[in-house]
Amino acid sequence: MTLEELFAGRGIDIDAANARMVALMEQEGLPYGDRTMTYNSRMAQEVAVWAITRPNGAAIHDMLFRAYFVSDVNLAEVDNLLAIVERMGLSGEQAKEALQLRQFREAVDADWQRSRDLGITSVPTFVIGKNGLVGAQPYEQLDRFLTESGIARRET
Repeated sequence: MTLEELFAGRGIDIDAANARMVALMEQEGLPYGDRTMTYNSRMAQEVAVWAITRPNGAAIHDMLFRAYFVSDVNLAEVDNLLAIVERMGLSGEQAKEALQLRQFREAVDADWQRSRDLGITSVPTFVIGKNGLVGAQPYEQLDRFLTESGIARRET
């Protein structure tokens, strides 16, 4: 689905929103592509939960981020997910089996329920206690959120 279709009738200026994201990502030194589509990421979430049960599997989060937000890869396509898994050096066959059997469906369902319980409707959302901060935010805003939530600054 195109972003225009996704946000139709919501009064969202997609070009302005994208420009804001590009600026925020550049400020943090993160890559960000010219995303025009949105894809159902359910299976990507399930393969991510599977991956983190494997050695070095947590790296899948960065790989999925780059695929989706930088390269505009359709993460609803299982073959695309398996290609990412294999680039990480994990077993595509094992990932495929986990997806076919929906072995991590309940874990993702539980994550989604927790998000609903917390009132989370978009990502990223940061939650500390009863405080929340929604959306990509500059470092200064995240710092203020942590401080106001009672998190002490660590000396490095």
